[in-house]
Order: sequence, then structure tokens, then C-alpha cells
Amino acid sequence: MGIYLDHNASTPVDERVAEAMLAVLRTGQGNPSSVHGPGRGARAAIEQAREQVAALVGAAPGQVVFTSGGTEANNLALHAVLADAPSGRLAVGVIEHASLLEAAEARARRGWSLDRIGVDAAGRVTPDHLAAVLRPDTRLVSVMMANNETGAVQDIAPLASLARDAGAVFHTDAVQAAGKLPVDFGASGAQLMSLSAHKLYGPKGVGALVVDRSVELVPLLYGGRQEKGLRAGTENLAGIVGFGLAAELALQALDSRHRQARRLRERLEAGLAGLPGMTVFAAAAERLPNTTQFAVAGIDGEALLMQLDRDGIAVSSGSACTSGSTEPSHVLTAMGVDEETARGAIRVSLGRDNTEADVDALLASLRRRIEWLQKASRAAGW
Repeated sequence: MGIYLDHNASTPVDERVAEAMLAVLRTGQGNPSSVHGPGRGARAAIEQAREQVAALVGAAPGQVVFTSGGTEANNLALHAVLADAPSGRLAVGVIEHASLLEAAEARARRGWSLDRIGVDAAGRVTPDHLAAVLRPDTRLVSVMMANNETGAVQDIAPLASLARDAGAVFHTDAVQAAGKLPVDFGASGAQLMSLSAHKLYGPKGVGALVVDRSVELVPLLYGGRQEKGLRAGTENLAGIVGFGLAAELALQALDSRHRQARRLRERLEAGLAGLPGMTVFAAAAERLPNTTQFAVAGIDGEALLMQLDRDGIAVSSGSACTSGSTEPSHVLTAMGVDEETARGAIRVSLGRDNTEADVDALLASLRRRIEWLQKASRAAGW
């Protein structure tokens, strides 16, 4: 089976979630839009899931709009605010996920002005960073709650307050934070919040956009009246049920999962500190308890990743959604990390089933594989 340490990319589906989904696939033949008994049963299952997801982030059930995942939720958030005007200004964090950055860049190609909100050396967005780009015509501000690569957590509330005082709608991508940190939609000040099931032991292909009642959504998809007319198409019943149960289980286990992940991360970073040329990114910031991103001087990250894979250890060199890119991480370069060091980045994201033995095995493999790569480099005269 190997050792899986890439939970920020995706988590395994909880067995209880899988069983609940299987039951729906076997017996949930009703269309949730139908008025007969099977249809009403399907509708009731969706509304229960809506309550479960809302509870995870301190929202009201009526504020939850189900989507196909975090990418659609991010795109819907931008579309919701910007669709009624041909041009204007939006501001997004420079370290955002590709699904947000590329959606914003698409708007820029259609005439919108795009401002990128900078970060400090630890990957944090401060009110000063946001204030530097806010303009009277800024319509939307988007800053992620926790970064998928470094794990750096943002202090969202003052940023949301600043944006709203300027007349802009504030969106946060909470895909990585939900299920790992306490999240309160109301207290955050955000008016839009993106979520995804497969980051918290739920299925792939389902997510949600949480919407404050002050924001009027404009649909991305047209057709039926599903999701109060905000997201046309017959609902992914099994996926939504799985998301709901995963959210409920994540809320129940939030404290215990946080403590375990933090303990394992501290063990990992204590071991990393003994390796020469080691840099741990965003170490000065509050981070997700399960996330460590690091680089070793002179070691290529992709090469090290493949060596670890040979030992049966699955880690990442950054965001799964930018896998295969030859460019260094946009997150690290925004933090002022030089390109060579950024190309060496490895991300370890721990999960609920990882153990101290897994961490120790990773550290042993790192020592062995780094030494091998250094010897190979010297022999090749690099």
C-alpha cells in the first residue's frame, strides 16, 4: 500500500461515507425534483446534507449551494459578482489556487482590471497588502483561507472588513481549511466561501459555495431550477450525501484530528531540521496543522519526489492542479523565494491515518535519497 502523505491533494473516502453513498446508489433512484415518494426521499437526503455542510462552517443551510467541487465554486463566486457588468476591477491574492487565478485572468482578458494582492515572506496577506490594491471601483476581493502548498493560514476577518468597507464583495476559498481548522462563515466576514468534499474524506466531484444573503448570485449553468435556480442540472445525490456525512464526521473529529496532525508535523519538522541545506517554507506563519513544505539546497523537487515514490512514499511537489508544470511554484515566488529553491519544493500533507512510523519512514527515505541524489549530481559534474 505504501505511505500516503498527499492529503491536501485528496483524501481517501471514509468507509462510513462510502457505505452511505453506496446505499444511495442502490436505492436512491428518485430524482430530487420529482414530487413522488422516491423524489421526496432524494430531496430530503439533499437537505440533510445541506444542514451537515452548513454546520461544518457555521452557516445556515439555505446559504449552501452544491457544486461539482471547489473549482466550480470559485468560478461561480467570480461569476456571481461580476456577471452583471462588462468591466470593472477585481483583486485576488497572488497565492490563490489556479481555479481562482485563471478565472480572474479570464476576466482580465475580457476587459476587467485585475489587481494581485501580495504576501509577506511567510505567505501572509496583511490588511496593508490589501489596502495597497483596493480602489473605489473594486467589485470583488478574494483571499484564500489556507494555502494548499505552504499551509499558511490567513486572518480573514480584517481583510473581509476592509473589502466590505470599500464596497467590494469578499470571497474566500476555504477548501483546505474546512475540516482541518474551525471555520465560521459569519465570523469570518466573508460573503462567499468555497468548499470541497474530497479534502475532508468525502468523494471527489462535489463541493459547495456558501453565500451570504447580501449577495445575489447569477448562475453559471442554466436549465432546471435545481439549487434554487442557482445551479441547473440533476443533483449528484450520492456525492452530496457523501459530502454531508463527511462534513458531519469532520466536525465531530475536528479537535482530535488537529491534535494528531500537529503532533506528527512537529515530529517531521524536528527531523527535517537535522538535514543540511533544509528550508521549511512559511515556518513563521500559522499553518494548517498537517502541512509542511520544504526544500533542500541543490536538490530538484521532482527528482526527490520520484525517489520517494520508489520507496512507496507519496508526497507532492506543490499543488496537484499544477502538476506537470515546468514553472516554479507561483506561491513560493510570490513569497520571494528564488526560482532554484522553489523548484526544490516538496509538500507533505498528513492525514488522519498517518502514524509516527510513517513520519520516521519518510525521514529515513529522505536522508537516503538526498544523499543518493547528491552523489549522482557530483558524479555527473553538475
